[in-house]
Amino acid sequence: MTADHMANTDARIDAAAMAEFTAEHGGDLPPIAIVIAAYNEERGIGDVVSAIPAVIAGHETATVVVVDGASDDTAAVARKAGALVCDVPVNRGQGAALRLGYRIARAGGARYIVTTDADGQYDPADIERILAPVVRGEADFVTGSRVLGRQETYDRVRRLGVHVFARMISLLTGQRITDTSFGMRAMRAEVTGAVTLKQPQYQSSELLIGVISRGYKVLEVPATMRLRVAGTTKKGGNLVYGYRYLRVVLGTWLRERRGTAPSGSSAPSASASPSSSASPAEPARGSAKTK
Repeated sequence: MTADHMANTDARIDAAAMAEFTAEHGGDLPPIAIVIAAYNEERGIGDVVSAIPAVIAGHETATVVVVDGASDDTAAVARKAGALVCDVPVNRGQGAALRLGYRIARAGGARYIVTTDADGQYDPADIERILAPVVRGEADFVTGSRVLGRQETYDRVRRLGVHVFARMISLLTGQRITDTSFGMRAMRAEVTGAVTLKQPQYQSSELLIGVISRGYKVLEVPATMRLRVAGTTKKGGNLVYGYRYLRVVLGTWLRERRGTAPSGSSAPSASASPSSSASPAEPARGSAKTK
């Protein structure tokens, strides 16, 4: 399958999923959209959704769960917990699911996007701390850091990998980063439409390198990485994960180095033109229910 064919297929899947989402929930979202990608997470997604505050930093939230071709009851459990569910019939990967979630958030008029995982590894109490610098206008993109905060893991290889990739990306981008793969992040919604996002799975480093390369102001804040409460990882064993993550890091850095302004340039304005990650036609807004 060629890259163009894959892109066209993804576009058709996204368009159909967004149309169904809009028909079910309407088009308008509150200022904060909490975007979660979920694949076979029926055991944990309900508790994750239920723990997300309805109001953060004085703004209402909506939790958008993009179910990525799950074969279990993830969608039903998320709906019961109060999420707005976009149920995609095809399993494409976390990166593809998050891209779709970002489009839904932008199309619905959300001003801020926060991401977290469906497995309960991130503490909902950290959301406000991570989002606060974005709301105050001090940063365009904020990521939590288990290195600055706390992590509950017995996997020494993963711990080492966090430090190795942080050092690598810091050297490549010229900005000190302590944790490149933390899944809880906050950003201005338009940032997600101005960076190039193509990775179907290991997308955290692609997004991070993209926002740094395009001159957005990036900050880290201390946060907690807990043990997974249910389900199993979808990222593969340590060697597979490390190899694929390295390939994404280097590929993204080379792409951004060829095609964008260097790190440290002035951040694009809120009206920055979207890149290929944005949709040319997003659904009209209606009246979405919030969590």
